[in-house]
Amino acid sequence: MLALSANGHLPKADYALFADTGWEPRSVYQHLDRLEKEIAAPAGIPVLRVSSGNIRADALDPAHRFASMPLHILNEDGKQGMTRRQCTGEYKIKPIKRQIRELLGYPYPRRIPKDVFVEQWVGISTDEFHRAKDADVRYMRNRHPLIDMGWSRNDCIAYLTSIGFADTPKSSCLGCPFHGNAQWRHIRDTSPTEWEDVVAFDAAIRSGNARANAGGNPLLGQAFLHRSRVPLDQAPIDHVTAAEWAALQQGPAEHTAVLEQLEEGVVDGCSPWACRGDAEAVQDDVGLAA
Repeated sequence: MLALSANGHLPKADYALFADTGWEPRSVYQHLDRLEKEIAAPAGIPVLRVSSGNIRADALDPAHRFASMPLHILNEDGKQGMTRRQCTGEYKIKPIKRQIRELLGYPYPRRIPKDVFVEQWVGISTDEFHRAKDADVRYMRNRHPLIDMGWSRNDCIAYLTSIGFADTPKSSCLGCPFHGNAQWRHIRDTSPTEWEDVVAFDAAIRSGNARANAGGNPLLGQAFLHRSRVPLDQAPIDHVTAAEWAALQQGPAEHTAVLEQLEEGVVDGCSPWACRGDAEAVQDDVGLAA
């Protein structure tokens, strides 16, 4: 959308916002730097990087109130589950709302008049039109230009390729539990330092987040980044396990869909209004999601 706006295919945007969780792959930050330098700056569109902190550091800090990641859980009785996913609300939606309030001239706790709002463009394509939704506050009105243009993910890839951005990486936390095997392999095979980082984090969160443990509320089970619920450096990221193959025997269409998800992760993008799973509004200390 930023490139379409900068090149005159969409109206010129006033600002572009990037919600930084503090734990994106290095390739994403490099891409953002290039996008800002080659696309946004020449068009006069400021790119604002907003943040609520570093999600990795916060998870391991016993003094920090941590908005939980959707970790894969293996309970003591052998049952499987996932922790609540609050990270989108805390690390993406919250800092965007704070920044928009400041741009409008009404930082919290000032009340925003009913007739003051921003038109917010959300990069959802026709492939995921079901995720197109309104914002949950009056001062933000969502619009979905890619859907208005009838553009699919393939259309976006073709356009990016035509302007020299064919290698645009997918934005998501480095250690996102929604990664598929292909994403885990990519980290392991192309970036040893980042692989070491996620393996270390996986081991560190085995007993849940540090704040809960310090407060006497330990996790009744074990937490993992990989869906197999074994340590990441031992997880079967190079093949589909026998149990997974058995679960896939549901017919050709179902087989293909599930296998793709095991490999690629959940395909919907990880952004404030298009996260892998419906984003929950989180009531935070300063009421920004209220």
